[in-house]
Amino acid sequence: MRIINFSADGIKSAKDKGFFEWVVNQDADIICIQDLRATEFDLTENIFFPEGYFPYFFDNPDGQNGVAIYTRKLPKAIMSGLGFSDFDAEARFIQADFEHISVGSILIPQSILTEPVSLERKAQFFDLLYAHLDKIRNKRREFVFAGNWQVAHEIRDVENKKMDDTPGFLTEERRWFDEISHQLGYVDAFRVVNHDDDEFTWWPSFDQSGWRVDTQIVSEGMRKHIEYGTIYKKQRFSSHAPVIMDYDFILSEDEAF
Repeated sequence: MRIINFSADGIKSAKDKGFFEWVVNQDADIICIQDLRATEFDLTENIFFPEGYFPYFFDNPDGQNGVAIYTRKLPKAIMSGLGFSDFDAEARFIQADFEHISVGSILIPQSILTEPVSLERKAQFFDLLYAHLDKIRNKRREFVFAGNWQVAHEIRDVENKKMDDTPGFLTEERRWFDEISHQLGYVDAFRVVNHDDDEFTWWPSFDQSGWRVDTQIVSEGMRKHIEYGTIYKKQRFSSHAPVIMDYDFILSEDEAF
């Protein structure tokens, strides 16, 4: 099973830079796109609806963010939003449920852009998300949350090492990743198979040094199924690079390990 996640800086802009021509040749089972900056109603060209995929969108009516998920297999259900009423306008999430696994496309509230949310508000969101991740551990299924997390976790995840007081790399924000890993067992899938210190997914305009903020966080049971991970950098479709993860997991009507 191949899952690609990509933060688009606007899906129309990414389309103009060749994203869809590239992604349809990657043999992905699921494509998760964040930061659409357009509603589904705005997407009138066929290129936004690749043949062989079922597309699902969770728009922001103001066109400020939005997420999408494209799947080769028809899901059993689609869930839009995390149910955090105070955050649904700024944190976007859509999830496709299959027989034994759920895959979500997620965009965390911004903390490193020009108008960051307050650290207190960001902490409130992460507390809610922590409780959600804890609750779903009781379900008899695996989970993949693929997207733009707006936080770089470790020192090797930023190119500029003098970032301690920068939103998106604050101790309080990074601690959340420690907690979901150490206390809940969730895994940064990319780091299971790639330990290099120069792997970045985002080059912000205010800094231009690399950050790794885009990844796939998976449930503990998925660790043994992680086979391969890479960040595609040969073409630039946005300020973010696509993340490609392969899992030894068959996504079909009769899924099997």
